[in-house]
Amino acid sequence: MPEPHVTLDPSGLDPVQQKLRGPLEEQLTSALQAATERVRGSYAGEPVEEVCRRLLDETRAGLHPDIAAGFNPDMDEFCRVAVAIVRGEAG
Repeated sequence: MPEPHVTLDPSGLDPVQQKLRGPLEEQLTSALQAATERVRGSYAGEPVEEVCRRLLDETRAGLHPDIAAGFNPDMDEFCRVAVAIVRGEAG
């Protein structure tokens, strides 16, 4: 499995967020990658839905509270990462 990456849709961003898009994507991606490693390392046979929820919780925990509060990811993408964890695909 390639390392997960967060890409923000520029059409859904206000002007300030557009200016900060690169750094925001880097911070979100870093938090998601760290969460993926933590969840993968502690995976013990949970169903995909629970792994997906844990990924979201762990990712938000790794962000500044203001950024975490506004982070509404594409859950289909998070679930793809969860499926890869459940299947034991390398990261």
